Order: sequence, then structure tokens, then C-alpha cells
Amino acid sequence: MKISLLVVLAFLVGNISAQPIRTNISVHDPVMIRQDSVYYIFCTGFGINVWSSRDLTEWKREPPVFSRPPQWAANAVPGFKGSVWAPDISYHHGRFYLYYAISAFGKNTSCIGLALNKTLDNRSPDYKWEDVGMVIQSVPGRDMWNAIDPNLAMDETGTPWLAFGSFWDGIKLVRLNDRLDSVARPEQWYTIARRPRDPALADSLAGNGAIEAPFIFRKNGWYYLFVSFDYCCRGEKSTYKMMVGRSEKIQGPYLDRAGTPMLQGGGSLVMEGDKNWYGVGHNAVVSDPGGDLLIFHGYDAHDKGRSKLRIGRLTWNNEWPAVATY
Repeated sequence: MKISLLVVLAFLVGNISAQPIRTNISVHDPVMIRQDSVYYIFCTGFGINVWSSRDLTEWKREPPVFSRPPQWAANAVPGFKGSVWAPDISYHHGRFYLYYAISAFGKNTSCIGLALNKTLDNRSPDYKWEDVGMVIQSVPGRDMWNAIDPNLAMDETGTPWLAFGSFWDGIKLVRLNDRLDSVARPEQWYTIARRPRDPALADSLAGNGAIEAPFIFRKNGWYYLFVSFDYCCRGEKSTYKMMVGRSEKIQGPYLDRAGTPMLQGGGSLVMEGDKNWYGVGHNAVVSDPGGDLLIFHGYDAHDKGRSKLRIGRLTWNNEWPAVATY
């Protein structure tokens, strides 16, 4: 029986890795994790949208993480109605850690929160999201950074770091405590990527400081920092594209292929929009038995620019990421 089960699992993994991945669900800012044989997508939406799949192609909508907005979030961001942005999911200390962002659109009135769960299977008696509350907050007039788009990353010693940021002074990195629920003391803050921004110009002008959605992925001794340049959330006018740099240390400096620091606007192109997708971005990377997967959203040129889930397969050419199949 065990041999038969292994054969079946091997067939499924091989079949998944051999076939192009086709998806057609509406998502924004997706991240993915696998528990047992089920993949789970978490993404922006009321209470945080959740989807599940066994084959990366057919997806089932699951209950949202929050049935009602956390009260602390409503207090921290006036006018917050429950749309939670850009979650980040990982597994540590026997529990799933889900970071998420709340914000006033276009302002850095923003917070990053944290919720915990023992399992992602909502049929389990252990299934229950515990909201820990606020981890980081940005305040207009006080902070030149924006507390959204969180991503938890561990360095080679197992020390936890949280990357985050959008526009403003760029992408930030801060060390967390061992519980992963607040900034460590003494505080260690870094800016790891930014783009030049002219405050005299309109934000709608391409290249005017548009950088966000950090995701740090460690592979072969390198830390790869993925970010998104240009503009999301504009349907047919979206110009999102994914960029990357790498560093031998999680704190940086991150350089692109040409050696340009990401602190000076550098970044090597991973993927950009085309005739089928107006823009693609806000990515995550997942290690899977069939190879590394690039998870992101794109604005469908054949469906009025609606945002949809996309999954690509990564190869590492000369230790730089490239999308092999999409």
C-alpha cells in the first residue's frame, strides 16, 4: 500500500511539473503555501481571500481569514472597511504566520498585522485564526515609509526579518523578535531598495518612485529581492513589472545583473506585461517538488484588464531567476 501511494504521489508531482499551469481566478497580491497535498492562496480582499487547490489549476474558494474587520485595525486606520491587503504566509514554530496590511489608499496611514493558525484545513478542529494585532505602523508626517506589503524572511542563522514598503522612501527591512510578533530590541532598520522620486511630479508619471511588493527568497547562498516597479491596480492602464536584485547578506546591498544597487533604482527584469497581460507583478516564490514557482497577478488584456492569478516556473540561469514556463 505504501509503495502504491508513493507511486501515485510521484506521478502527480511529475504530471504537475510537466504541464503548463493555467489559472483563471480573480486575485490580487497572491502568496501561496502547501499543507500536505493542498496548495493555499492568500490574497487581497475583504477579510483576506483564500483559495485552495490540489493541482494548481482548479481552485476552490475558502472562507476568508476574518469574518469581520479586527477592531484594532478600524481604530488605527480611520475609514477602514475590511479590505485587507497583500498577505504573506509562512510556517514556523508549529503554526502558520499570516502577515497582512491595512491602509488608507494613497497615504502611508498604514499598519502591518499578524494572525496565527495551527492548520489551514478549515475542516480540522484545530482550525482557528488568532489575530495577534499590530506589528508595525507608519504615520504621515512622522515616517517616510509605508507599512504595507509585508514579507517575512529568515537569514542563514534563523534570525527573522520583515521586508515591506511601497513608494515613499522605498523598501524597508527590520529585524523581528523571536516570537515574530514585534520589532526586536535594539531596533535594526535598513532601506534595501528605492527608486528616485520627484515630489514635484505627479505620481501617475512612470518611474516616479513606483516600487513595492518586496519578496526575499534565499537560494544557493544568495538572497534574492523581488520587487514590483511601476503601477498596479489600473486595469488596462496597469504597467506593473517584476524586478530582482541579489545580495550575500539579507541586509544588502542588493545589486542587479549590471551591478547597479537597488538603493539607486537598480533591478533586473524578471517579467513585464505583453499583448496578453497589461502588467504583471506583486510576486512570491514557492519551492515545490516540481521546482520553484513564481506566484503573481496579471491584468488580463482579453478580459477588460481584470486582475487574475498567474503561476510560472522559475529556472536559475547563471544563478539569476528566469521564467521557464508560464
